[in-house]
Amino acid sequence: MMRRAAQALRHARYFSQIRGDRLILSDGNQKISNLRGAATCALYRPFIHKKINRYLIQTVRSLSISVASDSTGASADLGRSGPFVEYERRIASGELVDGDAFQVDTIMLLQRLYQQLVENEDSCQLDRYSTSHKAARSRWLWSRFVPQSGYSPVKGLYLYGGVGTGKTMLMDLFYDQLPSNWRRRRRHFHDFMLDVHRRLQMHKGVADPLEVVAGEISDESILLCLDEFMVTDVADALILNRLFKHLFSKGIVLLATSNRSPDSLYEGGLQRDLFLPFIDSLKERCVVHEIGSSTDYRRLTSAEQGFYFIGVSTVVFKQRFLNLIGKETPHPQVVEVAMGRELQVPLGANGCAYFPFVDLCDKPLGAADYLGLFAKFHTLALDGVPRFGIHNRSAAYRFVTLVDVMYENRARFLCNAEASPSALLEKIVTVAEARRISPRSSSRSQKGDDLELCVDNELGFAKDRTISRLIEMSSREYLEQHEQNIASQMPPSASLDKKQEAEENADVHSPGVMI
Repeated sequence: MMRRAAQALRHARYFSQIRGDRLILSDGNQKISNLRGAATCALYRPFIHKKINRYLIQTVRSLSISVASDSTGASADLGRSGPFVEYERRIASGELVDGDAFQVDTIMLLQRLYQQLVENEDSCQLDRYSTSHKAARSRWLWSRFVPQSGYSPVKGLYLYGGVGTGKTMLMDLFYDQLPSNWRRRRRHFHDFMLDVHRRLQMHKGVADPLEVVAGEISDESILLCLDEFMVTDVADALILNRLFKHLFSKGIVLLATSNRSPDSLYEGGLQRDLFLPFIDSLKERCVVHEIGSSTDYRRLTSAEQGFYFIGVSTVVFKQRFLNLIGKETPHPQVVEVAMGRELQVPLGANGCAYFPFVDLCDKPLGAADYLGLFAKFHTLALDGVPRFGIHNRSAAYRFVTLVDVMYENRARFLCNAEASPSALLEKIVTVAEARRISPRSSSRSQKGDDLELCVDNELGFAKDRTISRLIEMSSREYLEQHEQNIASQMPPSASLDKKQEAEENADVHSPGVMI
């Protein structure tokens, strides 16, 4: 039944198409709409996409019911019918907004990947229990003496597109539908690379430590889901080509999300010519798909209340921090981070940490430090976030990384900044944007140039994501979800105390100083 459902999905997609100036919907009674002229096509294109989307959803809805009913008697994991059915369920329950044809296209690709993995479970060696750990180690040891090529029969998927279009949500939806006995792993790209560097340190002195690391990763997870694929560091760029050459040859299937297309990764970076073979491998082993939606769903949240303050004094901001931690007394703390290092926290209590901006983003810190921080704290109060430009480019990079790590950990952000999220980063632009805003001659700046403009492609592309995330992190929905996450980790009595504290300190939500 699963195979028939997947075939029907493909047929529905392939038989619904736009040819030239005609819309053809093959639903038994062919409907043809003549749309004459380029201007008319452009005018009706949103309507056409909406019609196709509605037709596809109606076609698949009955299949979803059939698949779900046919799964009776199977195990709980194997009875799952894939990401499309779950996507439909969330739309029906109101958890997701209906009518995005771009997301429907993407979920169908994810459904196809899911089905291919199910059909090739044995050949991909996805079942972690089919062989013992000892046998897996023996296979790896044998491969050290007899090199073997084991490319997966299933191609992965590389999803890229604008901010807030649902890439992470769709990947997580897909991941949640996978059987629990499969060797699979979902990680943020920052976290993944930190783990790779940690493993490399452990295998110093080995002839090819990257091959050893690739062997360990592939033994643990054949399906690798990496969120926010972004290469900004020359060391990571040089590692990725050789690492994924080994990973792909060991049968890894990659599902990745990114704001950048494969050809735009590490654009303008040092020694990029050594990185280019990785791009070729990525396009060879993955289906590349752009989510073309222009809707930023993070901006659709209710952002009337939040914790993003503009221009309040440090005294007032610290009082807001004290209101959050309740009756506990904050004091300096130490957090252990990767490679045996330590991060000094100026003030911390009750899961909340306070930092001046200079202590967290003007010092040589990185993703490892921020990951260590949020392993211990669920809330960050950051005081004195400045506007970013050419004068503080390094701090801007760290701030972007900090926001990424916070968002990935669903942490709460109490922020005191000079300006709104958009205004903070308005001087950060890509090369293409700079040419439009402030044209320069090849030899010297022209009179109209903005000397504060920071022309940086990586930061320029990350800017929109950071702004979008800051807005969502100040929304009512995000903050309510944060409270639920914290409450679920507490014993019942502590949860009641926490709720009473929140009611007593409700003035922290006072409007008028927010975004």
